[in-house]
Amino acid sequence: MDKSPSQRMKDLNLQPPPAPPPAGVYRPILVVDNFLYVSGQGPVNPDGSLIKGRAGDDLDEEQAKLAARQVGLTMLSTITTHFGNLDKIKRIVKVLGMVNCTPDFGQHPYVINGFSELMADVFGKEHGIGARSAVGMMLPNNITVEIEAIFELHP
Repeated sequence: MDKSPSQRMKDLNLQPPPAPPPAGVYRPILVVDNFLYVSGQGPVNPDGSLIKGRAGDDLDEEQAKLAARQVGLTMLSTITTHFGNLDKIKRIVKVLGMVNCTPDFGQHPYVINGFSELMADVFGKEHGIGARSAVGMMLPNNITVEIEAIFELHP
């Protein structure tokens, strides 16, 4: 039998950071019909601080990829804090990954793989990989990566 997302998290010994409070006037998560929308999440460290810096300047692509993975852990924390059990999620549907980077940095998809690989580990390859966009831009407070996602819920 296939393992649940919560069991995979235990097996992988994943330790999500604390869920960050909203940084503006928005909901961290919103359920509409059978979908869970997660607002943009930044890379929160276990101590609550943010990973900051621009890829191609302060950070290389490997460091930025680790920041994207940390966004994944932050998102899992936000979901469990504001929604509940990850086992209620059927699959990831869509991801928008935004990388804070220099204009000449071109490895946005590689960086966002840090998030996507974590989701595949937690939800399984069949349900943990969805449609995705990866783009470069300036991000608030100089955070390295911001990611928003849509998940389908079990009926």
